[in-house]
Amino acid sequence: MPFIRIDLQEGRPPTAVRAISDSVHRALTEHFNVPLRDRFQVVTEHKPGQLIYDNYLDIEHTNALVFIQVLLRGGRTVEQKRAFYARVAELLVENAGMRPQDVFITLVENTIECWSFGNGQAQMLDLPQDQWR
Repeated sequence: MPFIRIDLQEGRPPTAVRAISDSVHRALTEHFNVPLRDRFQVVTEHKPGQLIYDNYLDIEHTNALVFIQVLLRGGRTVEQKRAFYARVAELLVENAGMRPQDVFITLVENTIECWSFGNGQAQMLDLPQDQWR
């Protein structure tokens, strides 16, 4: 049930944008136990100069930098999060030809009652707790 925002500079071919999207989703399924069909993403392409960043922590970014924000229910371990970050970077290198330095990820955690998938209902609250992902 994560909600993903991917922000990047415009100009990549649609196949590369799709590879970025697919790679993030694959890492979610592998490390956060997200069901395959549980995919909600918004990809926004920005004009040059609209993504502002510096080389914080001595990580050299290029205009190929991709910001990935994952909104998800809290509860993953530090080890799961580290593995997720590493896997996203690995998949983006393999599938989208990116540099790992240009993969910026942030996780934003919330609780189960913060989600409505439609119909003005909090569907997850009506499921058994073992089905919350």
